[in-house]
Amino acid sequence: MDQQALVDKIKTKEDELVALTQDLIRIPTINPPGEFYTDCVEYLNKRFKSKKFETQIIRAKDTPGDSDQYPRQNIIARISNGNGPCVHFNSHIDVVAVGSGWTQPPFEGKIVGDRIYGRGSCDMKGGMAASIIAVESYLELNPNFIGSIEISGTADEETGGYGGVAYLAKKGILAKPRIDHVIIPEPLNKDRICLGHRGVWWAEIETLGKIAHGSMPFDGDSAIRHMQAVLERFEKELYPLLKNKKTDMPVVPDGAKESTININSIHGGESEEFEGLPSPLVADSCRVIIDRRFLIEEKLEEVKKEVETILENLSQDREGFLYKLKDLFEVIPSMTSESAPVVKAVEQAITTILGAKPEMVVSPGTYDQKHIDRIGKLEDCIAYGPGILTLAHQADEYVNVSDMVDSACVMGFALDNLLHGKNNEST
Repeated sequence: MDQQALVDKIKTKEDELVALTQDLIRIPTINPPGEFYTDCVEYLNKRFKSKKFETQIIRAKDTPGDSDQYPRQNIIARISNGNGPCVHFNSHIDVVAVGSGWTQPPFEGKIVGDRIYGRGSCDMKGGMAASIIAVESYLELNPNFIGSIEISGTADEETGGYGGVAYLAKKGILAKPRIDHVIIPEPLNKDRICLGHRGVWWAEIETLGKIAHGSMPFDGDSAIRHMQAVLERFEKELYPLLKNKKTDMPVVPDGAKESTININSIHGGESEEFEGLPSPLVADSCRVIIDRRFLIEEKLEEVKKEVETILENLSQDREGFLYKLKDLFEVIPSMTSESAPVVKAVEQAITTILGAKPEMVVSPGTYDQKHIDRIGKLEDCIAYGPGILTLAHQADEYVNVSDMVDSACVMGFALDNLLHGKNNEST
């Protein structure tokens, strides 16, 4: 392949890349609840069909959140020429809620200098647009390539991916042997290759009490006070324990090289879904959601046992302490080998385009690689794309146009390498 011709082709499409990114941002695919998925998938379907891709629109029925009002829609676009490897670019179409603190409109795709602002610009509609332009440019120069190229837009990554990549992996679509190499254009910075992610365990802890009149709390038993005792034990015992756990995984940023726990939410007493004053009651229930991120050196069973032990000790030490512990979500850490073909292909492409070898990193949070690896049994998968990691989910989120162009060039080069099997000797 004439590499300079591909670079030149992608650069001539900069305006098209910007317009595509803006169009995607302007479809407010907020999750939860999963708004405008159908609109986004139909927009992509129209574009892919115009470029002669075969497409499938697949609804992940009966997955969490799926309903007729908010169908979990996914799209797979494929173009094939003979027998050869299949290279797949996977992007999620959903974005998180807007939140407060914005100084730029969140769904206009406004351009300021080299930046395109908007919710999802960085995470990860800019990456999706870059991968599409990379593939389209490659096909214009290499219409007789051998193998298969796929691009997907999938649902629900922000809430676990069960209505998207997990569903497709279970169906054998995002899985071996149907595909061979996967690049996920998540925003890990254009000069980095993300090999995988830490593990996660989400759980709900509920403390139980006895309801009574608020003027006579001695007749009741406050579940909120019991939860306070749980959080105090976390502060004294669990947080120091996690602080001392370190990993050899190249996790970024540095703070994520330790085990962490976040109290995601807390709800106690009466529901807040009313206007006016609450009634005077002692809380008979208090719930917290914990978000525990763990390292490849840790076992999931040990992670759970640390919390269970604190709760069991409280049940022995504290009068009236009753609790329930419910698993919500768990993912084992994942890390692709640095010698894997997709890593080598992207490493070579970054070195050529940017003039320096990339940094190998691991993400502090999970993304859809977990399902491709664990369910799809496909280990040759990484995240690589434009965007600054720390801008994801922030107010005034943006992606740099120049970074999208460079990343598109990298993805185009890597695509050619993988289709020609230039790195297979590394396996």
